[in-house]
Formats: sequence, C-alpha cells, structure tokens
Amino acid sequence: MSSPTQQVDIDAILAPAGAVEDYMRAFIDVRPLPGNLADAVRYSLLGPGKRLRPILVVRSCEAVGGSLEAALPSAAAMEMIHCFSLVHDDLPAMDDDDLRRGRP
Repeated sequence: MSSPTQQVDIDAILAPAGAVEDYMRAFIDVRPLPGNLADAVRYSLLGPGKRLRPILVVRSCEAVGGSLEAALPSAAAMEMIHCFSLVHDDLPAMDDDDLRRGRP
C-alpha cells in the first residue's frame, strides 16, 4: 500500500523572511551610525540571502505558541550575528575573500 504525497507550501514556510528583513531595516535606520558605517551595515546585512536562520527562529517560536512579532527581535539578532560572522570570515587576517554571495 502506498501513502498519499503531501504538498508543502514552501512560500508559506519562508514567508517570515520579509518581516525579518523589514525589522532589520527599521532597526538599522533608527541607529545613529556614521554614513560609511551605515552603508556598510546595510550592504552586508540587507543583501541577498535565504534568511533560513531567522525563519527557523520564527517557526520555533510559533511551534511553542509564540507569534511572529514575539520572535522578530531574536530572529533579527540571529541573522545579524550570522552576517557578522560572514564579514569577519572575509577579513584579510582570515580567508581574505573578495566576494560573498557573488558580491564584493
């Protein structure tokens, strides 16, 4: 006997990525950073990415009865830490990469 195949709506699963992106953008915009640092932070943090880590944070929060709104600060923090680790890894003292996700 074969079991029926269940369809998974990937777009619905990944939907929180947009809310996380908006939250991070608003978070950065209210911080008084020097122009060149603000530009670098926006470039690194808001560049293209899958946002899988913050989606996992949001979905984990929802799985135990929490809401998207409750998860956003932690989800954004997770993505910010991840982006920091990528930038740090690319420094000359580390692996000295010129490109990340196909961008300089």
